[in-house]
Amino acid sequence: MKKLEIRLSGSGGQGVILAAIILANAGVEQGLNAIQTQSYGPEARGGASKAEVILSNGEINYPKISTANILLSLTQKAYDKYKSSLEKDGILIVDESVKLRGDETFKVYSLPILRTALEKFETHMVANIISLGAIYELMGENIIDKDIMIRSITERVPAHTVQKNTDAFEEGIKLARG
Repeated sequence: MKKLEIRLSGSGGQGVILAAIILANAGVEQGLNAIQTQSYGPEARGGASKAEVILSNGEINYPKISTANILLSLTQKAYDKYKSSLEKDGILIVDESVKLRGDETFKVYSLPILRTALEKFETHMVANIISLGAIYELMGENIIDKDIMIRSITERVPAHTVQKNTDAFEEGIKLARG
């Protein structure tokens, strides 16, 4: 596997940082080298939020993403800010509410992430795990074993939400498959 650089972006409160932590943790458990970084605006909820994960079989010499292979944008602001950081043949995953510019040169997956969280799970709180399922499917299931991903999720979410979150992960995989 070549180095895989993944940027997750949205607004504070959407859980992109937790999703990145789960992904990086699963990568380490898989035996990969992994780095996870994060940044968010001064507002706890509603401000800009970004998390990055780098996964590699080899050494990771710099902890920040130079060009993302996969970009998740859950908000219009995140898409507008970070789309230029996605490699030309990269994978863009956006919530269906994001208006694309039409000049994208990458593979675009416009998915009903936020709507699915609310309609199927009755909370926006699992949108990050739905997103994680989509990322997992699109990055290629051969990189991290599915059982490791699910274990990483169950170790990081509150015990009373484990089933809801693992179901949300599976729903994200289904959404990405179309």
